[in-house]
Amino acid sequence: MKPTFLLAILMMAFSVSLSAQDNQERMTESCTSIMVGKQASADGSVITSHTCDARYRTWMAIVPARDYERDTVTAVYRNRFHTQSATDSTGMPRLGVIPQVRHTYRFLDTAYPCLNEKQLAMGETTISGRDTLRNQAGIFMIEELARIALERCTTARQAIRLMGDLVKKYGYGDSGECLTIADKDEAWLFEIFGEGPKRIGGVWAAVRIPDDEVAVSANISRIGTLDLTDPDHYMASDNVFDVARKLKLWDGKEPFCFWKAYSGTNYLKQVKNYSLRELYILQQLAPSLHLTDSIENLPVSVKPDKKVSVQDVSRLLGSYYEGTPLDLSARHKIPNPKRKDKKGNIVENQPDSIVSPVANPWITNEQLAMFYAMGDSAMKWTRTVSVPWCSYSTVIQLRSWLPDEIGGVAWVALDNPGQSPRFPIFCGNTDLPASLKLCGHSADNDNTALWQFRKANRLASLRWGVFRKTLEPARDHFLDKGLRELPMIENAWQDLNATDSKAAARLLNDYTHDMLGAAAYRWQQLAHDYWQQTWKGF
Repeated sequence: MKPTFLLAILMMAFSVSLSAQDNQERMTESCTSIMVGKQASADGSVITSHTCDARYRTWMAIVPARDYERDTVTAVYRNRFHTQSATDSTGMPRLGVIPQVRHTYRFLDTAYPCLNEKQLAMGETTISGRDTLRNQAGIFMIEELARIALERCTTARQAIRLMGDLVKKYGYGDSGECLTIADKDEAWLFEIFGEGPKRIGGVWAAVRIPDDEVAVSANISRIGTLDLTDPDHYMASDNVFDVARKLKLWDGKEPFCFWKAYSGTNYLKQVKNYSLRELYILQQLAPSLHLTDSIENLPVSVKPDKKVSVQDVSRLLGSYYEGTPLDLSARHKIPNPKRKDKKGNIVENQPDSIVSPVANPWITNEQLAMFYAMGDSAMKWTRTVSVPWCSYSTVIQLRSWLPDEIGGVAWVALDNPGQSPRFPIFCGNTDLPASLKLCGHSADNDNTALWQFRKANRLASLRWGVFRKTLEPARDHFLDKGLRELPMIENAWQDLNATDSKAAARLLNDYTHDMLGAAAYRWQQLAHDYWQQTWKGF
């Protein structure tokens, strides 16, 4: 085989993600979050999650707790999404400053900051909204609101109130956003929009997820009615009704519905409070409810048929509707080679066609166009839960019965959550492996954690029907291993922490390093194996 042809194959493998990243139509729907109340989870954890489905930074850092002098200020920025490391400030303008508090908490700094040392955690999904609601003068983007809340708060309720106060005083300048906020006792769905041009402020609502229920947010406003006489389950900005009336988004006569008032676009009203992903995930968790796309309003949360585990949430974030007619990889059929024997005779009881081993659920636009041009009208793109342009994803479990340092665990995966393994980062981590401190988007760099997984994932997509048989068990192995070893780590940490807190922190740092290193090494082996098998196929 000519080297140029080999290079073409390799580039085709990596284009599975790169072409998708460049396609704006696909990128309009980004991020999925699943929440689980403590009575709905398999072990009593409160769970929130996030898939960062965009070309946002993959570097991560542990920002330490700090003490400040009086009259100190802290800056608020824009565009930390596209920096290359914690020390990079390229293209990151400072939008303003706010007074600093005397003490801030340690937190895990991801593109959307996600977990602090007090077991306060967040996921995120963009819900857009009307351009007429945006206020460019507002200094707060959603990721900076999340950062400040994680630095200063210990509970979901406290974080919601603080973010509301900050927006009211300094202004919200982002599009419509949802944060799925959880602490070790409660989970809340928080949605926020701007108040309109030249209006320093914002409008928001929050709904508590019942302890025995689960919820999903996937780029569409989910909050409907608000019963503000029940502060245990509902919170909202004090202008939530007035802004809707003033902007003629609600006539004041019909029952108020938050998503009907504030979501949609300038040209297209949102007609339902869910999209395919919310419906599919809740169907999987509560099949007894027989939810279908014929309903106008999908409940914000439902009671699952059985207790939900971390593995369940991870599996759903990595799903592509397998086993349903929506599975794109099942639609690509080829003639069945086993229908005839070596003599050319028809073998009875064999199907005429089979699913192609090269079919994959994350097919590129170019490949879809080729199949469609050849007359395969079944090959139409469907937005799956997992996508190859995902930068990273988290499944965060919060456990009230353990010390915060080991009670909160973010199970992190880089790249496509349907293909990549997860490794733990604890509330008590004080440092991260070097490979996590650099963004992997700027170049093919094996020193970044992203590329240590991406190569095998892209090669596996070339012959998904074959390579998934080794990749998926390896993917699941690391999460299962980590969860199985948690009791050992928790006991070892408590023994060490009784006499040496720094040694206890090093234990967590080292365990994260070892888990990430083992997973990355396995994925490098898989990349080698898949390349060898792909090469032999030609």
